[in-house]
Amino acid sequence: MHKKKHWYDYLWIYTPFYLFLGFFNILFAWLGMIEFMIPLVIAVWKGNKSFCNRYCGRGQFFNLLGNKLKLSRQKKPPKFLSSLWFRYAFLIFFMTMFSFMIITTIQVFSQTKNLKEVVTVLWTFKLPWSFAYQGTLLSDGFVQFAFGMYSIMLTSSVLGFITMLLYRPRTWCAYCPMGTMTQTICKLKNKGDIDGIESERSFTATKINR
Repeated sequence: MHKKKHWYDYLWIYTPFYLFLGFFNILFAWLGMIEFMIPLVIAVWKGNKSFCNRYCGRGQFFNLLGNKLKLSRQKKPPKFLSSLWFRYAFLIFFMTMFSFMIITTIQVFSQTKNLKEVVTVLWTFKLPWSFAYQGTLLSDGFVQFAFGMYSIMLTSSVLGFITMLLYRPRTWCAYCPMGTMTQTICKLKNKGDIDGIESERSFTATKINR
């Protein structure tokens, strides 16, 4: 008997569609803010990780590639990837890179720096991306933010893809910065509700281990 599909089971389409759009017009990279804001709003509002467990298109996409298309080695990921120290260290590093992106955007807005039409993958490799920008009436600052956002989204997708290939499909979920942030918010919001916290943790672990 097949499990009934819900509308949110098709959110995996968002990830390849987003990367595709950013390849042709970098301004679509602003859509990446959806994956930044909605998980936080849900965590603050409902005090749970329903975004990660149900609505995350990226997690669904890796699950599709790994399980349905058999691209994953289905190996248990190293314990350090889900360890507290690594997850928070990666979150701090991720937020530091995000802060640098914001600073660069502000500098372009203030015209102290020129627009850089490049996408940086893995925070190291700079790829010329001028073909995805055909000009706009908006300030260069908006465009610079788009290049930065696409860099972050592409980098996290590459990392998730690599760990999907090497280990289990949703290994990215073990160290995803947004997952770490939302779990921290849930712990603070549900302080004292140990059963609720453990339930969320168990449900997330099940997703990663699939």
